[in-house]
Amino acid sequence: MGLHLKLFVLACTSLLSFSTILAQQSLDRITVKGNSFVNQKGDTIVFRGMSSSDPDKLKNDGLWTKQYFEEIKDWGANLVRFPVHPKRVRDRGLQEYLKLLDDGIKWAGELGIYVVIDWHSIGNLYTGIYLLDIYDTTQKETFNFWRTIAQRYGKNTTVAFYEIFNEPTTDQNRFGALDWDSWKAFNKQAITIIRANGGEGIPLVAGFNWAYDLTPLKFSPLDIEGIGYVSHPYPQKRAKPWEEKWTRDWGFAKNNYPIILTEMGFCGPEDPGAHVPVISDESYGTAITQYCDQRQISYVVWVFDMDWAPNMYTDKKFTPSRQGKFFKQKFNSYQ
Repeated sequence: MGLHLKLFVLACTSLLSFSTILAQQSLDRITVKGNSFVNQKGDTIVFRGMSSSDPDKLKNDGLWTKQYFEEIKDWGANLVRFPVHPKRVRDRGLQEYLKLLDDGIKWAGELGIYVVIDWHSIGNLYTGIYLLDIYDTTQKETFNFWRTIAQRYGKNTTVAFYEIFNEPTTDQNRFGALDWDSWKAFNKQAITIIRANGGEGIPLVAGFNWAYDLTPLKFSPLDIEGIGYVSHPYPQKRAKPWEEKWTRDWGFAKNNYPIILTEMGFCGPEDPGAHVPVISDESYGTAITQYCDQRQISYVVWVFDMDWAPNMYTDKKFTPSRQGKFFKQKFNSYQ
């Protein structure tokens, strides 16, 4: 390769790197102030978004494209959550999986949508018992995942949140016991690793009982600044009327900490894949969104997919499902 050609290649590479940096920095860095998420001006930002299905699944479906994110934007979301299943990472290979995340983060950032990266496991990380094999992981694998994410995306302002562990549960001790002090210690270790490796996003800590219950915060919150807490208040967690129970179980925490519901949603018993925790109707959608709006609580709807339940669309044309129609209308009402 001649000298001039080498210089040309280097120049193009530099321009590409510079444009990538610009894309990454086009969104404000989101931080924590008191009980709110704020932008660089200090303005409170309330997130209303949706969870994708696993990027590996969407890639296999032929839907991991910019069009997918354009649809999310068109529906009115300002946040998208990527549920990263440990087994999917192992099966595809870490480096190939990271390429999926690279693309998704780039497309989201170009459209002004923030990202949650979620280590999507369900079970007891201390006993190593999980709901299904797809969620199987270890503390070591989890810590190494977050070390990699922090190193790769720590400066990227599009990646606003790191959801450390999706749904901790003992399933009424069927998965073994887990106490709050142990759960705090695990999360503190993960946050230490994230921050020491350059992660500037906001760590999110899930409550107990499938990420629903935040009552331990009443007596023993994490002594770490700049984090948020997570609840997943699906309709069958509590019987109607919901609001007073939500306040008792997790809503109270918004008095002191930023809260984000990283999963919520509903479907009718006749809908594909319907299962007990999510079976409800539009009355749930109205109740949960009004509850959040009144308290400036951010939320993410599960799931922007045509197969996983409760689904938000029904085909590759993104035709809204029952809950999809409800939340598309609700998201666009904020604009």
